[in-house]
Amino acid sequence: MSGPEYVQVEAPLLRQLEGMGWEHLAGEPEGGFKPEDPAASGRESFSEVLLLSRLRAAVRAVNLGPDGKPWLDDQRISQAVAELTRIGAAGLLEANEKASDLLVTGVTVAGLSGWDGGRDQRVHFIDWAHWQRNDFVVVSQFRVDVPGTRGEKYITPDEVLLVNGIPLVVVECKKPSRGDAITKAVDQLRGYSEQKRKRVRAGNSKLFHTVQLTVATCGETAKLGTFTGEAEHYMSWRDPYPLTDATLAETLGCDERSVTEQNRLAGVVLQPERLLRIVHDYVTFMTLDDGLRIKAAPRYQQYRAVEKTLERLLDGESKPEDGERDRRGGIIWHTQGSGKSLTMTFLVRRMRSIPELAGTKVVLVTDRNQLQRQLAETLELTGEQVDVAKNVRKAKQLLALHAPGIVAVMIQKQQDSGARVMVGDLTEAAPSLGELNADESVVVLIDEAHRSHGSRLHMNLLEALPNCARIGFTGTPIIMGQRKKTTQIFGPVIDRYLLADAEADGAVVRIFYEGNTVKGAVRDGRDLDEVFEDMFVEQSEEEREALQRRFATKGDVLDADELINAKARHMLRHYVTTVLPGGFKAQLVAHSRKATVRYRNALIKARKELVRQAESIPQRLLDTPLDELTTRQAVQVQAHRNLGLLRAMDFVPVISPGTDEDEDLFTEWTEQRGQDRRIEDFKKPFPDEVATDDQPVGFLIVKSMLLTGFDAPIEQVLYVDRSLKQAELLQAVARVNRTAKDKKCGYVVDYYGVANHLADALKAYAAEDVHGVLNDLREEVAKLDPMRRRLRAVFTEHGVTPSGHTLEPCVLLLEDGARFDRFEAELKRFLTTIDVILPEPIVRPYLSDATLYAEIAMRAKRRFRVDGGDFDPSAYGAKVRELIDEHLLSLGIDQKLPPISLTADDFEEKVAALPDARTRASEMEHAVRDHIEINRGRDPRLYKQLSERLEEILRAYAENWEQQALLLAELVAELRADQPDEDDPLTPVERALYGVLLEETAQDGVVDPATDTWLCDVVGGVFQLAVQATHRRDFWRKPVDQQMFRSQVAQWLITKDVHIGKVESLSDQLVEVIGHWRVDIPHP
Repeated sequence: MSGPEYVQVEAPLLRQLEGMGWEHLAGEPEGGFKPEDPAASGRESFSEVLLLSRLRAAVRAVNLGPDGKPWLDDQRISQAVAELTRIGAAGLLEANEKASDLLVTGVTVAGLSGWDGGRDQRVHFIDWAHWQRNDFVVVSQFRVDVPGTRGEKYITPDEVLLVNGIPLVVVECKKPSRGDAITKAVDQLRGYSEQKRKRVRAGNSKLFHTVQLTVATCGETAKLGTFTGEAEHYMSWRDPYPLTDATLAETLGCDERSVTEQNRLAGVVLQPERLLRIVHDYVTFMTLDDGLRIKAAPRYQQYRAVEKTLERLLDGESKPEDGERDRRGGIIWHTQGSGKSLTMTFLVRRMRSIPELAGTKVVLVTDRNQLQRQLAETLELTGEQVDVAKNVRKAKQLLALHAPGIVAVMIQKQQDSGARVMVGDLTEAAPSLGELNADESVVVLIDEAHRSHGSRLHMNLLEALPNCARIGFTGTPIIMGQRKKTTQIFGPVIDRYLLADAEADGAVVRIFYEGNTVKGAVRDGRDLDEVFEDMFVEQSEEEREALQRRFATKGDVLDADELINAKARHMLRHYVTTVLPGGFKAQLVAHSRKATVRYRNALIKARKELVRQAESIPQRLLDTPLDELTTRQAVQVQAHRNLGLLRAMDFVPVISPGTDEDEDLFTEWTEQRGQDRRIEDFKKPFPDEVATDDQPVGFLIVKSMLLTGFDAPIEQVLYVDRSLKQAELLQAVARVNRTAKDKKCGYVVDYYGVANHLADALKAYAAEDVHGVLNDLREEVAKLDPMRRRLRAVFTEHGVTPSGHTLEPCVLLLEDGARFDRFEAELKRFLTTIDVILPEPIVRPYLSDATLYAEIAMRAKRRFRVDGGDFDPSAYGAKVRELIDEHLLSLGIDQKLPPISLTADDFEEKVAALPDARTRASEMEHAVRDHIEINRGRDPRLYKQLSERLEEILRAYAENWEQQALLLAELVAELRADQPDEDDPLTPVERALYGVLLEETAQDGVVDPATDTWLCDVVGGVFQLAVQATHRRDFWRKPVDQQMFRSQVAQWLITKDVHIGKVESLSDQLVEVIGHWRVDIPHP
């Protein structure tokens, strides 16, 4: 192979892998057009995804008998391999879960008489404990045929890493010049694994049954993920721990400054020993808040923190050994949103894999109910039961057990028999629990360690476990004055992952601050702050807050309901224009429990008022672009666009129980089950269509609950109307920094004056620890001018000034791939920044440029078939998408329509309408390229010749646009005339089954009429069996039913005189094809 993708990305990766001990098999011969010989990759056919000969040899080698020698015979090996190759599952994720479990736990086969009483024995496919005993091979250009296409369609992942013949990692490489190279690579991986919804099958999910990790790389940038992830879920591996850039450079023979992300990721994750460790202990399956189940890969900071912790646990001295204190603990300080819960899970799993730590009792300590539930649920991903101590009696019982396990306790619950104790009620007088367990094999994991380590209850817990190791986790920076105390209790910091690191990695989104005051809610048009600053200027801030609360309640200064109503109207309008267009939700922090209920009523009132206005808005305003409307009109138009959802939306308080005389007023909002139900609803996306009785939760209204540890990626804005200081402030604002699809940032909108405390709050921390906590939205506006200049320069450097009159010259300049990549990268920065600022009026001077450059991008993508010609403005944000949609529709352009196909009836008419010969030649050139790429699999040699002919025309008549257009028109006419006959009596499913039978039974693919009739008869019978069998309840989840169906297919083949030696193989292939096409099989 040659070309920049191979030279700059694939080849360096292969060399690095070989240097780490991987054997390389080249699936494609040097100079070959495509992989032609499956034997080159150790297979008998391209329909196989396992290297069966290597797998069988490895299973024999890694499973040793009592004498230390291999003991498995061929029959037992075949039995084990069959369980891995015949996984009955409804879909890829379920198949992968089953296969992953088999890889980790092994399978059972019959034992030997005279050994272990003749009992059945576990057989393993991989020796996890002794990595050197395994076989490591990387296959480049790993061709796998699409089922049922007779090899006319196939996928060719760039590199597949196999352990003992089992695919564990798939790598897709892209040339480094593409600005969206990683997105392209991930998109291709999703296509290979059939995760993209397409009518025509273009992948083979069977390859991914055993795959644990996927890598998208362009050399300089490389990201790790799994087949369930989209591009935004893949993460860079920026730290090569336990290596360094210097050691990597020495190994690779390059300068340290030349070390790339690909080098780091490969050097850590793909090194054989570490790969097995990561697959065994760091890859997991989990269900997200929206119910979607995914396969999750670790992030580099999680791996680094866990491995450093293990090193300290293994090498540090216990308290009895040291004589003074335990030296095995420390602090893991990972910023909020960085996956702290999963880090705990990976730590426990790793401990269970290390003989010295496998018997550890793990005690999880939290100080919040919601945190305890969340962490306990996450830790269940370890595969172990988590015992939750619901009262002090149960806690004592669980902690006193001298046995491994996971115990979850909450320090507020250790003082009575389960009554809920508020944090403020904890006192130094709390009685001791007494010593319960003096084992050194106890590891205590304390969540939010900065907050609870000083409480007497925490001390009681540690007195109960005097020889335990303590690992403190915190997502909040530690106040400088408390650092010494914190490290004295837990030990030195083990690992740090700061907010700046998380933002650089894309693990969290940036948070922008907006300050607001609400005028006209109190006397003389003055707001709350003005009233109190005037009337109580000599009082301290705390005294003014106390007076404000008292007077507001009594109504001596203002009516609190009026003020809340005014703020609620402003919040709702901000939400409707800034957050709701993206489908995101809001959290509101009120100053009291009573205020949360008042805010609910005020938001409902404001909603009714806004709905009424939106219902009566004139059509002419609905047809006017948003950027031409007044602020009030824009709010009403946005409300009209989401009218059904807005009418149904609910605003719900979530508050703790109290002891007020009017407690009955709060019962609805303090009842645990109701809270859990509303919180779960809040975490889910809004429905596409709102049913009659639906009341989707759009706002959570809280006082103190859900400000710590609450993980809801769908939350984009936090409205603050009470005092928040230091750690509470930092924790609260982080509620909006979780990543989600199309979420460009988070917002904190301040109605109280939190910013007045922010500077003082941040002074208590080291500057690097809190850098970028809150960002001023106005500072983003200042970035737009230089961004716009860089966009213009893409064109002006080549003598073209972008405008509505120079669209075509701009598009032609973007035919250069590197220039297009530069333009696309600059455009994404520009439009994403505009989306963050919208709908603020200050951004309006830039909106005409936004629509101009978006139109150029759309035209260029269609012309040059970038991403198949698909232009998706939602990549820039929901508000910018609306702006672009309005602009293009006003021009009569529907960007949802694909570019005109070469085979379309009106293709020639469309080309003829283009303004000049160069434009016509450009359109035809790229239509021909697209056609060749799509149809290459039908006849590779023919389409290679057509590709060479195209390049010859372009070379011979460069700059001669008239002649180029003339010759390209002739080539287009030939291609349009050479279309396959679409009058096929077989359905697509039957045609796929026909292809399998033809490949196995016909000679050289030649079919006479009699053979064709026979093949159609066999196919028809198999298809009817599939119609009858596959629509039984849960068929694709029941291996027994699938095996019965496979037997029916085999019996049918035998009755149709198929050679008995081919029946088993054909049955497997036909059932695989049916599973591949199952959504297209009609009901009986």
